[in-house]
Order: sequence, then structure tokens, then C-alpha cells
Amino acid sequence: MTYDRLVCANCAAPVSEGRCHVCRANRERLQQEGPFGGMSPVALLTLLVILVAAVALLAAHQTA
Repeated sequence: MTYDRLVCANCAAPVSEGRCHVCRANRERLQQEGPFGGMSPVALLTLLVILVAAVALLAAHQTA
């Protein structure tokens, strides 16, 4: 999720504007997350299962 769509509960302004200390803290936290930081554990697990299945299909195709 990107912080440009979030609204601060403290000041009711967009988090991307950083009007209060809560906005600025959350904006910094969201910017520091890596590429998979915002993904849920279920989404990461699904991605891993798809990757393993793709590698297994590739290995099966090469041995045939």
C-alpha cells in the first residue's frame, strides 16, 4: 500500500503531506519498507508456492 492514499487519524490530512508528527513518522516507516514489506504473510506464502511450482514444472520439462 502506498502512503499517498492514507489519511491520518490524528490530523485528518493525507499522510503524504506530513502535516503532523504522526503523519511524518508513518511516512518514514512506509518509505523504509522493502519491496515485500507491505505484503501480507499469506501473499508471500502464495508467491513462494507459485515459485516452487514453476521450478518443479521447469525441472520436469527439462528431464522429459
